[in-house]
Amino acid sequence: MTGTGDEQLLERALELAERGRGLTQPNPVVGALVTRDAEVVGEGWHERAGGPHAEIVALRQAGKLARGATVVVTLEPCCFTGLTGPCCEAIVEAGVERVVVGAIDPNPRVSGSGLEHLRKAGLRVDLAGGELAFRARRQNEAWRTWIAAARPFVTYKVAVTLDGRVALPGSRWLSGEASRRLVHELRAASGAVAVGMGTVLADSPRLDAREVEAARQPRRLAFGKGPLPEASELELRSGPLAAELKALAGEGVQSLLLEGGPTLATAFAEAGLVDKLLVFMTPHLTGAGLRFLGDLSNPVELSHLSAETVGEDVLISAYVHEP
Repeated sequence: MTGTGDEQLLERALELAERGRGLTQPNPVVGALVTRDAEVVGEGWHERAGGPHAEIVALRQAGKLARGATVVVTLEPCCFTGLTGPCCEAIVEAGVERVVVGAIDPNPRVSGSGLEHLRKAGLRVDLAGGELAFRARRQNEAWRTWIAAARPFVTYKVAVTLDGRVALPGSRWLSGEASRRLVHELRAASGAVAVGMGTVLADSPRLDAREVEAARQPRRLAFGKGPLPEASELELRSGPLAAELKALAGEGVQSLLLEGGPTLATAFAEAGLVDKLLVFMTPHLTGAGLRFLGDLSNPVELSHLSAETVGEDVLISAYVHEP
């Protein structure tokens, strides 16, 4: 990318992509625009699976003005025929001179092939870098892991005291009301939610998304050896973690929100199967009790650490594996 103009255009493309959130699965969300002479002449986003890709929508809106223009798109244009035709061919045929791309396709079979196709056709291709490139990847973090690693993207969510404990004696809740509402929003956005058998037996969790807008409820899982209590509505997954995640991916589950206690979380972390941490730090000290993770055989380096206030709590986000 060459400067702030490109960055602002990609920012706009990322905003457009979000309009397809929850509507495009199993496809990613993608936004695109066409610009010439410092003016946007076409915009689009991927609206639904099986529908035209974002680049096609933007090119159609631009019409003849696409000749000699620049296409800005959040994800590498495809150069293969799926449910729709290849976007690369459409871009070339429209007479576009330059393409700005936010993130490369993570599929190892096609990654980079779209950029190569466009360059061979004589177009100038620029790829975003730095924080903006990370944001473009993060926008489809679950899909990227599902495609590249053939398993769901795993987020470990936990509420802890300032000294890292997961329970507050004498209280049912550790986090505040705003944090608990956010958790329900996270559930609504996840393909599946899971706990371990210890949590099942201790708390009888429902794991559904309540009192928030949810297009669909997540799959609700319990990892561990059964049997489940008779009244439980959770699915039991008793196999090795990696095998169960592979099976879930094959069933279309792209994201897993892990809400289990420290035993399950440590097992996932030791297996290298946690991608992201969401830690709700609460204004308490207990000085005793279980910590949110057990002992790990090796240190884990985190990246893209951020913090925000949620009610009386502080939500710390960090990546173990970048998308």
